[in-house]
Amino acid sequence: MSIIEMLLKELDQESQITRKMLQRVPDDKYDWQPHEKSMTLRQLATHVAELPSWIMMGLTTDELDFATSPYDPVPVNNNAQLLELFEKSLAEGQSQLAAANEERLEEKWTLRNADEIYSVMTKGEVVRHSLSQTIHHRAQLGVYLRLLNIPIPGTYGPSADEQGF
Repeated sequence: MSIIEMLLKELDQESQITRKMLQRVPDDKYDWQPHEKSMTLRQLATHVAELPSWIMMGLTTDELDFATSPYDPVPVNNNAQLLELFEKSLAEGQSQLAAANEERLEEKWTLRNADEIYSVMTKGEVVRHSLSQTIHHRAQLGVYLRLLNIPIPGTYGPSADEQGF
């Protein structure tokens, strides 16, 4: 199995779990946040839904400079919009990854804010970072849903709410 095939397989597996989690986000709680320093449910769920598009960005650009491209999240106000954003982001990430080659994965990519460089990694590492960020923030989303008393789907095994896979 090539690296790209492995990453596509992992993206597919993680997207199934992410989709189940995003489907649980209630329309009437988008402005809820567990703590004043925490993101709102809208901000967190939107970020989770957008993360697969970082694969496309990493493979089709050489950098992200927040000074010239400030983050402007897609407005999401309900679950239908959230899932539409996720499916669009996922399709973009999958199509770019499927079209990539191994040499492309070795090219450098930079995350910066003007002259301040946050990280330099390979495009392949950007893909992995996108997957890691999805998993990390999806887990945060699970905590939010638990605090709202919304049943959590199983992820890598059963959850306390769903004993099956």
